[in-house]
Amino acid sequence: MRRYESETVRVAAVLRLPLIALIALLGPVVPVDHWMPVLFWSVLVGYAVAAAVWLLVVLRRQVGSWAGWVWTAIDIVALLALCVASGAATAQLLPVFFVLPVAVAFQYRPGLTAALGMCTAVGFYLVWLFYAVRDDTVDLPDVVYLYVGLLLWLTAATTALSSALVHRSGTVATLVEVRRRLLAESMNAEERERRRLAEYLHDGPLQTVLAARMDLDEALERTPDPSVAAAEAALRETASQLRSTVTTLHPQVLEQLGLTAALRELAEASARRAGYALDLDLDEVGRPACQSLLYRTARELVANVERHAGAGTVALHLTRNADAIDLVLADDGTGFDPAVLEDRVGEGHIGLASAALRIESVGGTFGVVSTPGAGTRVAVRVPTGGDPGDDRTTRPSTP
Repeated sequence: MRRYESETVRVAAVLRLPLIALIALLGPVVPVDHWMPVLFWSVLVGYAVAAAVWLLVVLRRQVGSWAGWVWTAIDIVALLALCVASGAATAQLLPVFFVLPVAVAFQYRPGLTAALGMCTAVGFYLVWLFYAVRDDTVDLPDVVYLYVGLLLWLTAATTALSSALVHRSGTVATLVEVRRRLLAESMNAEERERRRLAEYLHDGPLQTVLAARMDLDEALERTPDPSVAAAEAALRETASQLRSTVTTLHPQVLEQLGLTAALRELAEASARRAGYALDLDLDEVGRPACQSLLYRTARELVANVERHAGAGTVALHLTRNADAIDLVLADDGTGFDPAVLEDRVGEGHIGLASAALRIESVGGTFGVVSTPGAGTRVAVRVPTGGDPGDDRTTRPSTP
């Protein structure tokens, strides 16, 4: 929600300058004899300069919703000052009063929206009351009460709108949390299945193959036979493949030595298989809570490089910042058009989409930059505490 509030503040800052420009046209377009013209134009110029500076600030950095409310208070004060200085132009400035409650209705604060609307209506009334008291020839026309009524109605409408937005944003947040939990359970189930399969392969087929190889070794020692030697070599290769499969399914090094060592082993094994040059720059990050998620993501990216990239050089970088861990994988392979990713998902190729969903579900970012013939760069950032499916990263296992 904070991001949306910041966007609201930014939009209001952009729209404020055209509004001030329209107020400045009040004299040239609608002839008005201001009561204190020097004060009126001084306030308007100061208001415009401050609004321009504020616009530059919000375009360069993210600000909290408090800034929007501060500036709304400044808007009210500036507008009331303009009305007091203008005198006869107060009626012409009425439309600006209607803009103020609308400008803050999208800031997810119904109570403050209502308070602002009330202040706007009361302020408009007080300006007219000020002139009625100051000048005996000026009365409070009935239309003033109509305007105040309209402003109060607008206050009620914008408050209701803000309440509806808060309710809907709460519903969306609930749905996002449900999706996060479902994804967490899906990832846990996948990890449990990988662990179970790795244990089965290690304790079953791999042990059987090793036992058969030992029998063949003993047979070769008694009676050398080329066919037995060939069978023994085939079993040796099978055992090596089974070990590699077990490691891929459930990398023990990830739990024993941490993410950095596991990524190094993963990348080096892939480079040996695919025959590309490897550029590794891996910070030692220990065992962060998100290590399982990052490892699964790296495994998917490395597998894509092996299957599709045809790369000559692959770079893998791992960096830990104050509150996040960055993982970047870049290759000089064939590349692709990122626009076809949705079509590939429709065809059943969900690897990258699934990885992106997992990363985004914990508040991370997943960016893909690729051009046909110019390689691919994938940048992943994950908060250091985030991994919805990681409930056993530090628990040792002996598959």
